[in-house]
Amino acid sequence: MTEEMQGTCRYFLTYTGVKLPLTLLNELEPDQLGNRITFFHGYYDGLGRLVRLQKMVYGEIEMEHRYQYDETGLLQRAEIIDIDGEVTVLEFDKNGLVK
Repeated sequence: MTEEMQGTCRYFLTYTGVKLPLTLLNELEPDQLGNRITFFHGYYDGLGRLVRLQKMVYGEIEMEHRYQYDETGLLQRAEIIDIDGEVTVLEFDKNGLVK
């Protein structure tokens, strides 16, 4: 999970939903991170789509999601990486259902 990050990084307190991509909530300013045990990095592409998120706990990445979209902006692929580095890959059809 040390791959170089692409996109604009923003910081968030939490997320909502169970459907992917997750929706990050309660944006934080960088100067608000110093006293936080847990927060999220959200990386956004030039179209404002969330392409990567990282759950940070005590300065370590606990979970990471990587999202890829098709040419129409629908989620096409999600990689979910757990704390042990295990990767789960989900691919979606045009209806947003897992293939």
